[in-house]
Amino acid sequence: QVQLVESGGGLVQAGGSLRLSCAASGRAFSSYTMGWFRQAPGPGNEREFVAAISYSGGSYSGGRTYYTDSVKGRFTISRDNAKNTVYLQMNSLKPEDTAVYYCAAVRFMIVYSSRSYNYWGQGTQVTVST
Repeated sequence: QVQLVESGGGLVQAGGSLRLSCAASGRAFSSYTMGWFRQAPGPGNEREFVAAISYSGGSYSGGRTYYTDSVKGRFTISRDNAKNTVYLQMNSLKPEDTAVYYCAAVRFMIVYSSRSYNYWGQGTQVTVST
């Protein structure tokens, strides 16, 4: 069982930066691919993939990163396995980045679909003003 707690959200002006953190409890953190997803306000908005960083295990060294096109060059995902924490550094924020951001985990897989992730945090609100 893995429990995830996000922090670091808030209100920022367009062009500003935020760093989200996700602290994980449980064992074998390094064996989980960690993902960030977001869900914008409004009916019908689905939870969309933002970024992921791969697990490590066996002969696979892991640490590969994946991003949705709209955040490439602006967001950076990283992890500190010693601290059981994953981060999302968000720079050059835009109003369209406004959403609730969720941290998620899945073991020994590299996937982009929210349906494949087994564990979720409660979410942290990010609001980018014009």
